[in-house]
Amino acid sequence: QVQLVESGGGLVRPGGSLRLSCTASGYTLDYSRIGWFRQAPGKGREGVLCFSSHDSSTYYADSVKGRFAVFTDNLWKTVYLEMNNLKPDDTAVYYCAVEPGFCPPIWHLEHEYQYWGQGIQVTVSS
Repeated sequence: QVQLVESGGGLVRPGGSLRLSCTASGYTLDYSRIGWFRQAPGKGREGVLCFSSHDSSTYYADSVKGRFAVFTDNLWKTVYLEMNNLKPDDTAVYYCAVEPGFCPPIWHLEHEYQYWGQGIQVTVSS
């Protein structure tokens, strides 16, 4: 059984940084696309980025480009979302998602990912 568990969320001030983790059990993250999504209050879920573990290529949403980064551990069990220069608009529940294969051009669509974590809250506020 595949399970993804996010951790590392919380409250951070504008301009601050936070690192989220997504740990997989029953699944290894190599040869997969790993997506991070978020859902702000009253809004739909949006794609933040997609990382192809085959070649480390990454698609980013324009809203996070230059501020967010993604990397995995050497065992291909945990993926990290490094978030810098956080803004109040980054406040959301963040989800990781995985699917075998590369990131497609439509990486931001939820149906491109089979397995999902339960989500974790990130709040950016002074």
